[in-house]
Amino acid sequence: MDIQITAQAAREIACDVLLVGVSRKASEAGIALSSQAQSIDELLNGIITERSTAGEFKGSAGELLTIHPMGKLAAQRVIVFGLGKQGTITTQSLQRASATAIRHAQKTGAQQIALTLWNDGIMESALTTQALVEGVLLGQYTFKKYQSSSNDRVITQLRILTEGDDTAEITHAIHKAQILAEATNFARDLINEPPNVLTPGELANRAVAMAKQAGLEWEVFEKEKIEELQMGGLLGVTQGSQEPPKFIVLRYRGAPQSTDKGMALVGKGITFDSGGISIKPAAGMDEMKGDMGGAAAVLGAMQAIAGLQPALNVTALVPTCENMPSGTAFRPGDILRIMNGKTIEIVNTDAEGRLILADALSYASKEGLSPIIDLATLTGGIVVALGYTMTGLFCNDELLTDEILAAGRAAGEKYWPMPLDEEYAEQIRSDIADIKQTGGRTASSVTAAKILENFVQDAQWAHLDIAGTSYGDKKAYQEKGGTGVGVRTLTELALRLAQ
Repeated sequence: MDIQITAQAAREIACDVLLVGVSRKASEAGIALSSQAQSIDELLNGIITERSTAGEFKGSAGELLTIHPMGKLAAQRVIVFGLGKQGTITTQSLQRASATAIRHAQKTGAQQIALTLWNDGIMESALTTQALVEGVLLGQYTFKKYQSSSNDRVITQLRILTEGDDTAEITHAIHKAQILAEATNFARDLINEPPNVLTPGELANRAVAMAKQAGLEWEVFEKEKIEELQMGGLLGVTQGSQEPPKFIVLRYRGAPQSTDKGMALVGKGITFDSGGISIKPAAGMDEMKGDMGGAAAVLGAMQAIAGLQPALNVTALVPTCENMPSGTAFRPGDILRIMNGKTIEIVNTDAEGRLILADALSYASKEGLSPIIDLATLTGGIVVALGYTMTGLFCNDELLTDEILAAGRAAGEKYWPMPLDEEYAEQIRSDIADIKQTGGRTASSVTAAKILENFVQDAQWAHLDIAGTSYGDKKAYQEKGGTGVGVRTLTELALRLAQ
């Protein structure tokens, strides 16, 4: 999509759709118009205000009002979209509002879009601009490469209406929005690919292709190297599959002179999870192609970090394989030895993600990387606890917790701190190994995190359980499938740590 900034008057901009964001007043009925929206309303003889007074449009989040200018503007249509009540508007609500509007415009066949900016005097104008543009770019995303025909028309141009002397600031915000949205959509593409296409080998190929384009250093460890490193978790999970495992390493050197090795991003890369011997029910198993959502987020974040170039060293580690049932598959009752030497008693082969993450976390710890952030579609328990709204955040450092929460707010992604109290470790004590692979149904997301904690040594560490947020149903603001959650938060965290 071609994105341009223009100082052209709203009356003169020829486009298929002019998007105008409008908020709802906080303390009284009616709508609050920005200066751009006010001028457009005047050109339309006050019809936006009139429709609000009539109760047709209140400025609530998700509301849409279509106006035909009848020659009063060069635009063919004006779509007024609700931003929500003043004082409650967030980065996420702005993203979803503009995404809802652009998806509606896309359905009508619009190709050339113009977007007015909005500011409530509280949020920084650069942040609101970034959020609105991100919403447009995320909202227009579709994944239809395997459909033989599609009637969707592609939006080819987006023009941003500016006013005043803040062009440089707005330009930077748009540039950042483009990089973050493109990286998020890259992650969504990976999640949405069918598992017969996106095998562990193909995931490695795409990671390398992205790394070459972005200027990242890269390595891919084959099975022989994984055996040499004694990554027993990754080797055990992959036993039942004909696809060999891979261990992907990407490096961004934003502070090459620094003695600090920097941050590690670790992503669970199960390209298909049948559950193994402890096989899953058939219903919903097709969505297990998305069990590499953590890997996708980490790879997307590395693309964005390379584009925004924070002064920080970042290493991405992605263990990837399939979890399949066969005569060679690992079994309940087996004991696996992880890279750091600790042993895990297998209870349920469908709890495989923690096994491959244990090896990756051990590798990150051995490399001296800190903080270590891992992302994984790890447990159904986190969905029971937090639903599909919040990502569970487990962290061994209070300051890092605060940094991730702040990065999430700026990125428009929600996280909820979860406990890591030592009492939960009692549930994962094994009679025959160092650790038992599961702690049972109670507090299952917490006990899974407690298992991972055994492999980070003294590093600052956070575990993000994205099982409820990585894959979503179709909504007004998004396509069904991968959400790319985590890409923007990890990138924002890198930017903040670099400061």
